[in-house]
Amino acid sequence: MPTYYKLGEVPLKKHTIFRKPNGELYAEELVSTHGFSSLYSLVYHCYPPTIVKQIGASKDVAPKIAREKHLKHTSLKGFQIKSELDYLESRKPVLVNNDLYISLAAPETSMVDYFYKNSQADEIIFIHRGKGVLKTGYGEIEFSYGDYLVIPRGIIYQITFQHTDNRLFIVESFSPIRIPKRYRNEFGQIMEHAPFCERDIRRPSNLQTYDERGDFRVLIKKQDMLYPYTYETHPFDFIGWDGYHYPWAFSIHNFEPITGRLHQPPPVHQTFEADNFVLCSFCPRMYDYHPQSIPAPYNHSNVDSDEVLYYVDGDFMSRASVEKGQITLHPAGIPHGPHPGTVEKSIGQKSTEELAVMIDPFRPLMLTEDALLIEDNDYFKSWSK
Repeated sequence: MPTYYKLGEVPLKKHTIFRKPNGELYAEELVSTHGFSSLYSLVYHCYPPTIVKQIGASKDVAPKIAREKHLKHTSLKGFQIKSELDYLESRKPVLVNNDLYISLAAPETSMVDYFYKNSQADEIIFIHRGKGVLKTGYGEIEFSYGDYLVIPRGIIYQITFQHTDNRLFIVESFSPIRIPKRYRNEFGQIMEHAPFCERDIRRPSNLQTYDERGDFRVLIKKQDMLYPYTYETHPFDFIGWDGYHYPWAFSIHNFEPITGRLHQPPPVHQTFEADNFVLCSFCPRMYDYHPQSIPAPYNHSNVDSDEVLYYVDGDFMSRASVEKGQITLHPAGIPHGPHPGTVEKSIGQKSTEELAVMIDPFRPLMLTEDALLIEDNDYFKSWSK
């Protein structure tokens, strides 16, 4: 969970007079969560953030459910999602429930003529391919391959990509994204046994104040509708801010795996948590070092949660064939495990270079129409080959 942070200029006391060089007041804004009882930041604008010139017609962007109930091991060929010029148009939800949306995106161009605000969910954007800058009023965060960008709901942002070949794995969470509670002490500090620490978290920098008037298009998502707002002032007109509510980044390459003499279960890979799902990072690591250990994971039954794996890179010893960008969904109710021959093959192996993102939702996931377009219909047969 982010700690207190400050950028730019703020008054010595909150809710007090804070004037521009010309004598006008800066506009103070409290950005709060859970009413006034959880994380918040205080933002100081050049202009009030309320000056709206126009509101256009809204657009329904709700995921189109194709398979609400199912009990079949499923594989999606993620890199078969077609690239599109626009960032928002490229985002394709593939697995959804009432707690989170999982999307794939392959945008070719930067967000140039509009800004975006997700007002219904926190976002985790995993950068599989691509490099660029996340721009917000809070400052900028440079990103590249392997970065998780965590953008709390309500933050207006723009993304600038350096190239056209970009692949993103996006999670929208309808509850706050947190660092797991068991990693934090009573004061919120990340503890010694955690697989990462505060030094690994990258916060915004290079705050630039855009003191501009004009027509600024902000697309706002709320209740699965996209509302086009035109504001009179630039959304990034912050002169300064402080608090706990801000975007941040963490690289999967900075996750330090927890290993043991015998096979460790998936919770040791946990990276984030929300109310009804967890997200884990499977990273290069040494295998189990008991002389009789079997590095390949055992067959297991998820009786109360689905399991999603997004394959990023490396060779997975438990899978017979894996593609970059592939998603596997193993639904609760039926067991799954290593493919034939992989258990014996894993014995004696010393390490793995696998890289993947795993999500365990505590309520069943539904497949969308976009998911069916990239589904490998024979995946469930792969254990009998």
